[in-house]
Amino acid sequence: MKITEVKLGRISVPLRVPFKTALRSVNSVEDVIVELHTDTGAVGYGEAPPTGAITGDTTGAIVGAIQDHIAKSILGRDVDDFEDVLQTVQKCIVKNSSAKAAVDMALWDLYGQLYKIPVYKLMGGARKQIVTDITISVNPPEEMARDAVNAVKRGYDTLKIKVGANPELDVARLTAVRQAIGDKTRIRIDANQGWEPKQAVRLLNQMQDKGLDIEFVEQPVKAHDFAGLKYVTERSYVPVLADESVFSPEDALTIMQMGAADLVNIKLMKCGGLYNALKIASAAEVYGVECMIGCMLEAKISVNAAVHLACAKKIITK
Repeated sequence: MKITEVKLGRISVPLRVPFKTALRSVNSVEDVIVELHTDTGAVGYGEAPPTGAITGDTTGAIVGAIQDHIAKSILGRDVDDFEDVLQTVQKCIVKNSSAKAAVDMALWDLYGQLYKIPVYKLMGGARKQIVTDITISVNPPEEMARDAVNAVKRGYDTLKIKVGANPELDVARLTAVRQAIGDKTRIRIDANQGWEPKQAVRLLNQMQDKGLDIEFVEQPVKAHDFAGLKYVTERSYVPVLADESVFSPEDALTIMQMGAADLVNIKLMKCGGLYNALKIASAAEVYGVECMIGCMLEAKISVNAAVHLACAKKIITK
């Protein structure tokens, strides 16, 4: 099974409600779709969203990286030379993690088709299904409370609440949500780098003192501030999950060695795809650090790839 053509397309999918975080506000999913065609007729699919505020990858950058570098490096290659081809994708251009992730997941798609095995079984086959949370965007407290109630009515028992925009409102936001949904629904929060380390400790401990029962906080401080992340982890009543701080297996390993976070979020767009995501999961297994699978407003193709990874490894628990 040899790769004969790399095709690119774009999709635009409006969101039901705007997605708002401390970093950005998004009204629609605008993703690049990758098709890897082969001489057997099999087609592998991948996807990448432009998330310039997080990865630095714009639509033009994703398209350019694939057309000018990645596609040229894999055309004519045999999918059965799997690891060599995966490594080629990672090495043919620096950075550009979203473009690499899209082609990487398309290669895994083809490899699963080649051997007629679901990808999650190729990677480990730990489970056959997962349960997901739903994100509540950062807004005024009363609006977030309404959105939370609607989510619970739709059947979600775990909510991820966005905070970090106007931090002094965050305790009020979480208080409004908790009062609206009661104490049976799990709440995890995501500050998207919106706090300073000492501020994060103060806010998190205040939330717990008020009985808000926060499961964990995601990326409370700036991505590059590993020392600040460790400061919060050591002093907060709320467990800390590293997200934007983890762009590579090396980042994850450093955080685990430092004890800078209690948990690690694996996102395919940040680490460059399933190949590197498996390395993060392996490091997490060694250090006993549970992982979460996240996404960055991807549509079905990329989310499906992430689900396969989540079903493959027991260390991925969130």
